[in-house]
Amino acid sequence: MKLAEALIKRADLKARISQTISRMKENAQVQEGDTPAEDVDELRINYEAMMEQLEGLIISINKTNAETILGEYSIAEAIAKRDCLKAKIAAYRNVREAATSKGRRYSRTEIKNVSTIDIVDLQRIIDDYSKQYRELDTKIQQHNWITDLL
Repeated sequence: MKLAEALIKRADLKARISQTISRMKENAQVQEGDTPAEDVDELRINYEAMMEQLEGLIISINKTNAETILGEYSIAEAIAKRDCLKAKIAAYRNVREAATSKGRRYSRTEIKNVSTIDIVDLQRIIDDYSKQYRELDTKIQQHNWITDLL
């Protein structure tokens, strides 16, 4: 199995686990005299089996990411770098938004706010990080389809 397939399987398994938890909660209590639509014990057994599968899959994915080299980094390191780039982009976009938002002015006599940062320079930083993010994410995704799961 390729790493990308394992990642897809993990996402599907997580969704099925979440649905099973919801079904257990929905059937955990019924009105006196009624029967639940589904047997919670059977759902729990199914949940436990899926969690065991998920654990094994996560261990294999993490091992593969740690031991597979992508350029000068392991995939795990590349993912960490990509996640940090994403956080930087979000932070600087929020700062840019705060610096460019127009305050509500009800009259001409109100105090005018001015930006304390260079918006153009900040946008260049955002654009640069965004480009780095896209390029790194593309490399990771490409590598996921050619890497065998360990």
